[in-house]
Amino acid sequence: MTKPSLPALLHAAVTAVGGTERPGQVSMAEAVAEVIDDGSHLLVQAGTGTGKSLGYLVPALAHGERVVVATATLALQRQLVERDLPRTVDALHPLMRRRPQFAMLKGRSNYLCLHRLHEGAPQDEEEGLFDQFEAAAPTSKLGHDLLRMRDWADETETGDRDDLTPGVSDRAWSQVSVSSRECLGASKCAYGAECFAEAARERAKLADVVVTNHALLAIDAIEGAPVLPQHEVLIVDEAHELVSRVTGVATGELTPGQVNRAVRRAAKLVNEKAADQLQTASEGFERLMELALPGRLEEIPEDLGYALMALRDAARSVITALGSTRDKSVQDEDAVRKQALASVESIHDVAERITNGSEYDVVWYERHDRFGASVRVAPMSVSGLLREKLFAERSVILTSATLKLGGDFNGVGASLGLAPEGTESEDAPQWKGLDVGSPFDYGKQGILYVAKHLARPGREGTRSDMLDELAELIEAAGGRTLGLFSSMRAAQSAAEELRERLDMPILLQGEETLGELIKGFAADVKTCLFGTLSLWQGVDVPGPSCQLVIMDKIPFPRPDDPLMSARQKAVDEAGGNGFMAVAATHAALLMAQGAGRLVRASGDRGVVAVLDPRLATARYGSYLRASLPDFWYTTDRNQVRRSLAAIDAAAKAAEAAQVSG
Repeated sequence: MTKPSLPALLHAAVTAVGGTERPGQVSMAEAVAEVIDDGSHLLVQAGTGTGKSLGYLVPALAHGERVVVATATLALQRQLVERDLPRTVDALHPLMRRRPQFAMLKGRSNYLCLHRLHEGAPQDEEEGLFDQFEAAAPTSKLGHDLLRMRDWADETETGDRDDLTPGVSDRAWSQVSVSSRECLGASKCAYGAECFAEAARERAKLADVVVTNHALLAIDAIEGAPVLPQHEVLIVDEAHELVSRVTGVATGELTPGQVNRAVRRAAKLVNEKAADQLQTASEGFERLMELALPGRLEEIPEDLGYALMALRDAARSVITALGSTRDKSVQDEDAVRKQALASVESIHDVAERITNGSEYDVVWYERHDRFGASVRVAPMSVSGLLREKLFAERSVILTSATLKLGGDFNGVGASLGLAPEGTESEDAPQWKGLDVGSPFDYGKQGILYVAKHLARPGREGTRSDMLDELAELIEAAGGRTLGLFSSMRAAQSAAEELRERLDMPILLQGEETLGELIKGFAADVKTCLFGTLSLWQGVDVPGPSCQLVIMDKIPFPRPDDPLMSARQKAVDEAGGNGFMAVAATHAALLMAQGAGRLVRASGDRGVVAVLDPRLATARYGSYLRASLPDFWYTTDRNQVRRSLAAIDAAAKAAEAAQVSG
């Protein structure tokens, strides 16, 4: 029997999900099939509405080797596992004469732990375990959630936190889950045979397609202990997020609270000498952190060096002592010991990493209003790690609506450890970039307006001219506005000011869950939604509810961000342009994501307004504009008000026609 052609398979899959075939999707599928066959790598930019998940799933399934798909957001993981994969597999089955299997795999702490649920969680102050169900008042929110999870444990097939609706707080979930370090291991655990995390791993081993997240992919790459099953093809969706997720996983942190918890957990399980040594080191660290001022530590101060060496040595003594003492009076000793060991090992590892002082690490103090001071350590760059761990063993396809910044893929490629496209050398992974465009006509559907007449944003202080401009634009648009702000303080002050000036509902991030806010924003066209980072990339509201997207200023990293400024300085010292490589790339990525909120469907019309004149006047402005969708561009404030009023009038006429029809 002849093998079905890729166009035939793609056509069947698109028909099954009720979509329409797009030229961009066909080009993408062909390019994916090609790089899988020749073992090279692909960066593919596919705009909203291209149907990119089928553009990579169909050629990957047709290839027949195991594929791992890693995504950044829960929403896309769910869409793949609950919608795209089942329909695609059903559609391809008659043509391929086989039914590919698929499975979802996440980190261990995302699954309910039956041992924790039934035996209780080790308590910090006492030596044994406590029954969290008894301890929490059944009338409290925590008690209610715990009882609900106990019932859910009997009916869930996956034990996956994301399948529990409505969800529960992190505090409640921590009572019934364990990290991989705290896990007893299936062979030692009384519930090993029924373990949800182990069952997910077994399903993944048998699956042709494994859907996971960027964090687990990072753990798999960094920790050296394979978590994901062997695979020949890796597809990274939402790939613009990958570097920050991998950096997050590779970042270590020490806080006095965390050290105190480790002391309490270990104290009853080790000899007095080891316990006292850790207690003394903990007190010294805590005193030091009370005086810590936020900022980068280019050299480790002497007092911090001593405090960390004391913590490292004390933690090492406790780890040795934990291995050699047993105490039968402790209830469920293995679980209590494992949790104590996990806490102390984590402190040992971070303290040792900072005292070893790698030139490739950045160390800084951070202060948090609620949690106090912490010392943090992160890699200067993850590009070398990604080049070595990601691209060496398999074919990698990275895709997103925003990978091409300033007109090419080399900026994002460099952050992933790739040499410029077309570089021929033995140790440079071979890759190509492909922009399959978008089905939308951005030049006709949207306007990019830059408020060139405004004053440049300063570091501090209210921008009264910006707030006046914001109010006028929202009025012209009749509401329908998504406000993307560079800081939470800016979003809050704009919301407070405009709630007094305008007769329109203004929703503010943080006042309700993100899901509820987006629902409220979509339901009423007069409503505006203001917020910060997660709104820049998490809002999908097609139609008349979102016809004006406002950015208060270019979202450069804060000048006092220790990691970003260290990265920028390192590029400068190596002879490059640190500002363009780090700050401008960061801003371009966020602006491209933010501008992408406007046009989500072929009928959408509207304006992206940037209230920062630097986009029109600064030298780097053209680089940032080249990273945005190809909207019609203007700096004429009267023109943009007329356009917004016309878009508002057309939307109202369409709504009236719907009502009367």
